[in-house]
Amino acid sequence: MTFADAVARLEAGLRSPLPGPAAQERLAPVPRREWPAGFNTARIRNAAGLLLVFPKRKEETGERSPRFLLDRDSAHIILTVRAQALRHGGQVSLPGGVVDPGETFEQAALREAHEEVALALDQVRVLGALTALDIPVSGFRLHPIVATASARPHLTPSDGEVARILEISVDELLNPRHFITTERERDGVTFKVPAFRIANVEIWGATAMVLAEFLALLS
Repeated sequence: MTFADAVARLEAGLRSPLPGPAAQERLAPVPRREWPAGFNTARIRNAAGLLLVFPKRKEETGERSPRFLLDRDSAHIILTVRAQALRHGGQVSLPGGVVDPGETFEQAALREAHEEVALALDQVRVLGALTALDIPVSGFRLHPIVATASARPHLTPSDGEVARILEISVDELLNPRHFITTERERDGVTFKVPAFRIANVEIWGATAMVLAEFLALLS
């Protein structure tokens, strides 16, 4: 999918009612973890993540393509592998973190992306927000913010926070051969976990659920 096509579809989709929880559920672990009985929802902490879409030429991806395709900019997104020292270390996530007092979700997502991967914010245009997603295992409500950069950004992982920066193409996410189902165990309960397996990592949980709604807008 070209960058221009992806941006046009996202702009149109974000102006319409979002696919919402129905799309997120397609990549939710089964059984899905819920808030404990009697949990006070006022204790939920807000977090924001940046889903940045940017163009990357076929020749930059290393793909062997016909000459007439080399000048086409394909749509890619940025994901991060969390440093092992962090909670949920080694898992794949959006650049993001806790919303500070007085911040909007958009401001928090941009600030966190700048802090985690040194994203230059003057290159970024925010398109809108996807559906907020509750993550009971962490106590957060994640607010995904969709944005674009007009060129492939130069990024640097933050020491102690980001082990690896991933540039994932939208075409890879849409390709069924990258979709898998695995099993994981937590607190003695076995979960069936739908996931993407791309770039030698598995993308699952909240990140995969956010991407499910994102891809619903594109496809």
